[in-house]
Amino acid sequence: MAWMSWTLPTAAFFAGIAMILVAMTVWQAISPSVERRGFLPIETTRGDRLFIGLLSSAFIHLGFVALSEIALGVATALCVIWMLILMRWG
Repeated sequence: MAWMSWTLPTAAFFAGIAMILVAMTVWQAISPSVERRGFLPIETTRGDRLFIGLLSSAFIHLGFVALSEIALGVATALCVIWMLILMRWG
């Protein structure tokens, strides 16, 4: 049976996602979100935009790995910018 190698970057990634989910849960409890329409073609809540942002960020990273020689730090920076735009105006 093969086990996942828990390196520091892997653990930090999953810990970061867990912290985001906890923060979003607390934010939702304090200030319930309402659906709104931004530049996305559907009405979304904060949680919807977070899910769409995380999923699209994964595809951005996969695209960088598959199609370019650029360092993943550039892809990560683009994903952070994308998430900020999506959460604010999406």
